[in-house]
Amino acid sequence: MSDEKVVTINEKIPTLREQRKQRANRRLLFFLSFFFMLLLLIVYFQSPASHVREVTVEGNIHLTHEEVLNQSTIQIGTSIWNVDEDEIVDRLNEHIEISSAYVERRWPTTIEVTISEHERVGYLVHDDRYYPILDNGMNLPELDRSQIPADAPILVGFTEGADLSELSAELRQVPNALLERISEIIYSPTEQDAQALIMYMTDGIEVHTTINDFHEKVIPYLAIINDLDTSKKGILHLQMSPYFEEWVSEEDEEDESET
Repeated sequence: MSDEKVVTINEKIPTLREQRKQRANRRLLFFLSFFFMLLLLIVYFQSPASHVREVTVEGNIHLTHEEVLNQSTIQIGTSIWNVDEDEIVDRLNEHIEISSAYVERRWPTTIEVTISEHERVGYLVHDDRYYPILDNGMNLPELDRSQIPADAPILVGFTEGADLSELSAELRQVPNALLERISEIIYSPTEQDAQALIMYMTDGIEVHTTINDFHEKVIPYLAIINDLDTSKKGILHLQMSPYFEEWVSEEDEEDESET
């Protein structure tokens, strides 16, 4: 005879009932968990817990936090899920000083705004007032009297027109390392050159050049001054063929006349 144990249907019934009970309990637990999660989400969306409490702004240099916030139209207290990131980016990019923008939700209640501003390539002087010129060629309203421009050259003797527009376009192509060395650009037309310029550099060098192909003419500046004798004073001509013209003092002129 076989020694295998024969399990009758009556013996299987309790086991089957227990398995069904466990499956039913798991289903009940799943539906209860789903119900409470749904309830929590409803409560979250309807409560102040989902409202914007803070807007951070990064990348702004000249624009204030308030100016960026006003341009974005983000309202503190708005549901964070009602904030349309693409729409806000479009609004920010409409600002004359903003070149690009990025907006991101930071759970649970923060909106992060990151912008890049158009660089200021110069400040036009008119009636002792300074008007910023951007790298996109746009001119801004005058600076507040309390602000002193120090991050770009001051442009003297210009009026709005073709020459100023051309110089602005040229300045946009000048490397920042060189642009920072230019303190002042004076529009000084002559009979020989109607676009002549005089530049004063932060290192004390006076440069004579012209608007036409300005960026190409001034780019060699940094390399040239490294070879100059710093004890000599004069004018660096950056036009067709760069050369340095040393100033002659009155004593030197007298010595030359005697000889």
